[in-house]
Amino acid sequence: MQIINPATEEVIREIGEDSPEMVTKKFQLVKDGQPQWAAVPLAQRIACIEKFYALLDEEKDKLAETLTKEVGKPLQQSYNELNGARKRLEYFIKNSAKWLAEEWITEEDATREKIVYEPLGVIANISAWNYPYLVGVNVFVPALIGGNGVLYKPSEYATLTGLHIQRLLYRSGIPENVFQIVVGKGTAGQALLELPLQGYFFTGSYRTGKYIAEHTASKLVPVQLELGGKDPLYVMDDVEDVDSVAAAALEGAVYNNGQSCCAVERIYVQEAVYDKFIAAFVAKAKELVIGDPLNKTTDIGPLSRKEQIGFLSRQVADAEENGGKVLLGGGVLQQQGYFFEPTVVINANHKMKLMTEESFGPVIGIQKVKNDKEAAELMKDTPYGLTAAVYSKNFERAEAVMKQMDTGTVYWNCCDRVSAGLPWSGRKSSGLGATLSYQGIRAFVQPKAYHLRG
Repeated sequence: MQIINPATEEVIREIGEDSPEMVTKKFQLVKDGQPQWAAVPLAQRIACIEKFYALLDEEKDKLAETLTKEVGKPLQQSYNELNGARKRLEYFIKNSAKWLAEEWITEEDATREKIVYEPLGVIANISAWNYPYLVGVNVFVPALIGGNGVLYKPSEYATLTGLHIQRLLYRSGIPENVFQIVVGKGTAGQALLELPLQGYFFTGSYRTGKYIAEHTASKLVPVQLELGGKDPLYVMDDVEDVDSVAAAALEGAVYNNGQSCCAVERIYVQEAVYDKFIAAFVAKAKELVIGDPLNKTTDIGPLSRKEQIGFLSRQVADAEENGGKVLLGGGVLQQQGYFFEPTVVINANHKMKLMTEESFGPVIGIQKVKNDKEAAELMKDTPYGLTAAVYSKNFERAEAVMKQMDTGTVYWNCCDRVSAGLPWSGRKSSGLGATLSYQGIRAFVQPKAYHLRG
């Protein structure tokens, strides 16, 4: 399997894929080691994650460079991802003992009742390439703290980062017979689905997530899915600083080259501020620096996958056929690498695939709306349900729209990722279950009720 730099199209490294037989062998190793790991005191398991937390900082330069070369993420954003992952680790380190402690429910006369939390067993963490550290630590860290064994399959587009993760976990004290990386493409992933695992935790596309859920349903084990989105952002006519709102919306749309499941993928602007917003948005977009992702001043690097270039080109063409006007970009940069221009399409409508199908790239459609009612109806017109954002100076007015959103997260006057203390979850085609918060800690354990008398 070749690991290709999407900015240069050069082969970084060739690495062997795990055969189904090798995946089974790794499973047996972890299955045998998991009971001993579960018997390790919780405080000791958390201490291993504390060491991992320190190593992510100690080796951040090497890790960030590898991530950027492998997936094309601008270098500063690779550092940002590592910092964000460490913040999530802080939450797990500080809060896991509280949420995994046994709970006494009843202590009356001769009757005592308590709940203890036991690990699921051996779980699969099938992870994503766009944020391998952020989405990875959401799963394998609380899983390990909870006493589980983990078979971790990084995306084939982030394999070298996955190998770094394994190496640093081993240095942190996680035994090799507790955490194993599964290397490969679809065949390796399919091998995981055939194993008698006690849980499947996937981050990626809706299509693959649906397949995993269907294929593992008969096992009656936990399946958690963090899938895609078509996240809307609405700008009300009472915003006072349109330039700042436009800048924030642009960052939400193109950060990580637009390859975020929670990216702003469609924008609705009330007609009174529409022209001003468009002018500010395009002006800011023209300032974006496109180029070598290893350059710290770069804002937009290459797409991680070559095939995405054609997909985005077809979305833009379809938008033009349905009345859209391309104000900026719209095509492939004629240079080495998988670069696609930041693209702004106005006069957008829901006949366009750009407004209804996930894009996963630096392209955005902007639609004019008359009022909050029209905006809310358009925002809800999607099979996805990850996030939705509203910009307004009036919280009550914004909240009236946010309450209508069937999404896991809503934002007011921002469109950033949530802190680790809040659950991260999707609804409808955007996923199943939640990571982060206490829910993300308890997702990897199962309760056992003790009823004691005497």
